[in-house]
Amino acid sequence: MSKNRIITVQNHPITVSLTEVEDYICITDMAAAKPDNSRAADVIRNWLRNRSTLEFLSTWEEMYNLIFKVFESEHFNQDRSSFG
Repeated sequence: MSKNRIITVQNHPITVSLTEVEDYICITDMAAAKPDNSRAADVIRNWLRNRSTLEFLSTWEEMYNLIFKVFESEHFNQDRSSFG
């Protein structure tokens, strides 16, 4: 069963979901704390399109996901290379 608690980071409330095994930090709360008028969904969408983010997620999956499809991940990385 999960429980939530709120932490404050630079005067912004961030939800942390606590489970028996893992803790999860709400990236939507973090993105909503952005100082300009960007929507949290747009901030997250742009972060997920970032080349460094894709490389990190691919590496993470290769290490921890036994059924990860490496060739499909390389397709995403190649597509991103055209965006510089």
